[in-house]
Amino acid sequence: MNQINKKAIDSLGYNFIAPEYLPEGKDEYHLRNIQNRNGIQYRGLTAWEIEVLVRNRNASDNWNKILVSDAFNPELVKNCKFFGLVRIGKLEAYYLEYHNLRMPVGLYNSTIISCDFGDNVVVDNVNYVSHYIIGSEVILVNINELATTSAAKFGNGIIKQGENENIRIWLEICNENGGRKVIPFTRMLPGDAWLWSKYRDDEVMLEKFKWFTQKEYDVQRGYYGKIGDRTIIKNTSIIKDVWIGSDAYIKGANKLKNLTVNSSAEAPSQIGEGCEMVNGIIGLGCKAFYGVKAIRFIMASHSQLKYGARLINSYLGNNSTISCCEVLNSLIFPSHEQHHNNSFLCAATVMGQSNMAAGATIGSNHNSRSADGELIAGRGFWPGLCVSLKHNSRFASFNILAKGDYPYELDIPFPFALISNDIANDQLIVMPAYWFMYNLYAIARNEWKYRDRDSRIEKEQRIEFDSLAPDTINELIHALQLLALYTGKAFSEKKSPGKKISDKEYIKTGKKLLEANDDIINELEIVADGLENSDRKTVIIKVQQAYAIFKELIIYYATLQCITQFRENDLKNFAALTRQLPSVPKRNQWINVGGQLIPAEEVEKFRKHVRAGKIKSWDDVHAFYTMQGQAYDADRFEHAFAALLEVLEISVTGFTPKVFKQILLQSVQTKTWLTDGIYESRAKDYTNPFRIMIFNNQEEMDNVWGKLEDNGFIAMQQTELKDFKKKVSNLSRSLKL
Repeated sequence: MNQINKKAIDSLGYNFIAPEYLPEGKDEYHLRNIQNRNGIQYRGLTAWEIEVLVRNRNASDNWNKILVSDAFNPELVKNCKFFGLVRIGKLEAYYLEYHNLRMPVGLYNSTIISCDFGDNVVVDNVNYVSHYIIGSEVILVNINELATTSAAKFGNGIIKQGENENIRIWLEICNENGGRKVIPFTRMLPGDAWLWSKYRDDEVMLEKFKWFTQKEYDVQRGYYGKIGDRTIIKNTSIIKDVWIGSDAYIKGANKLKNLTVNSSAEAPSQIGEGCEMVNGIIGLGCKAFYGVKAIRFIMASHSQLKYGARLINSYLGNNSTISCCEVLNSLIFPSHEQHHNNSFLCAATVMGQSNMAAGATIGSNHNSRSADGELIAGRGFWPGLCVSLKHNSRFASFNILAKGDYPYELDIPFPFALISNDIANDQLIVMPAYWFMYNLYAIARNEWKYRDRDSRIEKEQRIEFDSLAPDTINELIHALQLLALYTGKAFSEKKSPGKKISDKEYIKTGKKLLEANDDIINELEIVADGLENSDRKTVIIKVQQAYAIFKELIIYYATLQCITQFRENDLKNFAALTRQLPSVPKRNQWINVGGQLIPAEEVEKFRKHVRAGKIKSWDDVHAFYTMQGQAYDADRFEHAFAALLEVLEISVTGFTPKVFKQILLQSVQTKTWLTDGIYESRAKDYTNPFRIMIFNNQEEMDNVWGKLEDNGFIAMQQTELKDFKKKVSNLSRSLKL
């Protein structure tokens, strides 16, 4: 049975804060008065103003509770009911226009309970607005319910005075069983969510994070909802316990409840038709349109949900777009794209720069006795059309999966790899370095695209968009070892079937063959173990090419970092470069913390500082990100240089001007190969007969696709190559190499 309470009409609009929660000596408006910062000096109504208001079919339980500014015009208030303390700013004879909606300034046909209004607002046909502080030049039209409760949390996972812990809102990210759940809060960054969800064995740190979050907010009851200046809300059904920034645009939403909608003049947020969004945080510059359903979620700044997308128990990173699909229990780092109606992402940690194709099912969580599986994908994860994966699976950076059902769990350590399910031969095929052999245009363009689309205003985390960075360089070096290991095993099995030797000997044998580019490698079937949870073969193809490419990329990357050191530190000679380094440079491990690459030892220090109480708030956590971002260039250079010495198999003393000259010249060759590859991989589209057959002539094709020579991205790459050659030449000349 519904419990309907009857109370005296003269109490409507009062006692917003229950007496037991009122601080001693305070009234129910004490927080409201702090919140209202519009600077308007309110006064009581004059007898003439009350007379005009009554004549215009307005009613109030107590006209003395209606306060107004000196520029208040009572003729612009018609057919409204007022309850409780209502304060109204300037009302002038203008109309406000936005996107062809033109409405006269004033309050019309609305029921208003204990609200504050800024200057020149439009409020028309708002059936019920209660306990809101509304900014200036706000337009509110055709709203069924707009209300705030005294214990409103605005999407943050906190508890108020007198509330039980069991009502706290958690986001059950990364795993459906809730074992990695985190508490949402307005300023939560991708790194915060990852650190909190990852280190579940660090109970002290987890409790500290919970405490950091709770103390971000006042536990007092009685905060009003706010709607910032120049926000427009129209044709919307229910808005309850929602805090809305300035310059937001909300139209046709079905239900918005327990939310913070961050919005500003520089980064306005929008919510459109048919959206239902509950228990969430919406970042600056976000957009949600056309039937979106989002429950227990965070949308980081400049992310988008569109066309019926469902986002539940998930964190969506900055500059990401999800359309027409379903995402459950996932943590998604910045720059994720998922556009198609029938893709599904569940219980996953996707580390950014990712793209999911139509029909992708990532992944199946029905292969154990409980829904507790997970999937972890490094940067640049691209599952292709109709890819179906099984939990638990893990992927290195920039893995692409060819169309198919993958029936077993996968653990792919090779970066930049194409993974294929060879049904005919019942085997898994992995092609390392696929992107650099066959699709340089795509990987280079996406690297540029994600950097170009980074719309964040406050870049508290330094997100890495380059495909070659400390995380992928470490993966490349590990891949070199694996390629040598598997090549050595294949060769030994061919030469002496059944004979077993140590992995160290296998690596030595394989490395010798690969370094010599031995033709016998083409005769070997190179098989890997531990990449798939099955008894069938995993075949590694194009091993010789991948090995050579990976070595070349490591040297190229390190050379770029050396050139950067000369340029940014104004180094005058070769010796100055080596003085930038410790005597034994470290190739340390790096961790992707929400899209920001941080040395593993620094993350461990951070955790110790949290446990010891040296890091005391989320401000301190975010300051850690900033500090690591500032140290990134120097740390990356040391790491790159250590990787260079490792691949060249020399010490710091062996890094002579002669060696530096050699790698400079090689870097020009590599840059030329990469630039030519970008052009050639795109040019194939212009010569493929099955692509051009739809056109009657060249002119038709040019008008549809644009001319290849007019491709702006390719032209930019070619210009960069010219500049790079000039830069290397000038550096060589200045150093007298």
